[in-house]
Amino acid sequence: MLHTRTTPTERRRGLRERLASGRILPMPGAVNPYSAKLIEDHGFEAAYLSGAVLAAELCLPDIGLTTSTEIAARAQQVTRVTGLPVLIDADTGFGAPVNAARTVQLFEDAGLAGLHLEDQTALKRCGHLDGKTLVTTDAMVQRVRAAVDARRDDDFLLMARTDARAVEGLDAAIERAKAYVDAGADAVFPEALAGEAEFAAFRAAVDVPLLANMTEFGKGPLLTTTTLENLGYDIALYPVTLFRLANGAVEDGLRTIASEGTQESLLPRMQTRSRLYEVLGYQDYTAFDSAVFDFTLPPGT
Repeated sequence: MLHTRTTPTERRRGLRERLASGRILPMPGAVNPYSAKLIEDHGFEAAYLSGAVLAAELCLPDIGLTTSTEIAARAQQVTRVTGLPVLIDADTGFGAPVNAARTVQLFEDAGLAGLHLEDQTALKRCGHLDGKTLVTTDAMVQRVRAAVDARRDDDFLLMARTDARAVEGLDAAIERAKAYVDAGADAVFPEALAGEAEFAAFRAAVDVPLLANMTEFGKGPLLTTTTLENLGYDIALYPVTLFRLANGAVEDGLRTIASEGTQESLLPRMQTRSRLYEVLGYQDYTAFDSAVFDFTLPPGT
């Protein structure tokens, strides 16, 4: 009730242990604290916070307009309610290497289990769009080293993302990833790989945990967790899936109300009031105040 009972250290160690298990870790992206609680309730073992989703929630494009403090504040709201380890998108570190260092500490304080930093320039864009520009390998190595030096909890996972596949080719992406691992990255996120052969080549070349981004409408195929596990990947990421589903449902609802003049036909598709209260733990609050839950729900809600 009110907050999770696990500590950040427990969640970080749990993520590390899970990545060492040899089993694929499906990781849905949360839209908000409530959806993070739903991810946990449905049996998933970790959650993700996408920079694209956090920007879109503010009705901003994913081009580096959000700040580290905005993202840390939102992350803390999420980690307060879930016992799952949460990995977050830290974009480019929000500035120079010293900004990346500060970001690590802000995100540690927010209770997160880890983050990933990417090798795009500060004017970044979604990893599955054309026209990306990268910093040099040396500049990204500086980012990673700054993050490693700033980390206070060794269990906090530092992941390096490379967007080089779409800009410089697969071989260059692999070489960059190796340099980032040498600089201290614990894991690698190779963005926008084109197919199973490329996933396999990356796995053969890089000997740290690897994340596979299964985002919809992107450049790569939507592979199953079984396929990804057979390819040797450690995390299957679904960063924007819930956000897209929710927005699709909202638009369908708006069209229905506009055309039918009532929401009646939408009721079977809605989460019920009783399920909402179950997720929120309404009855648990009676331990503090018996007046909180002194009502009876109407039938069928």
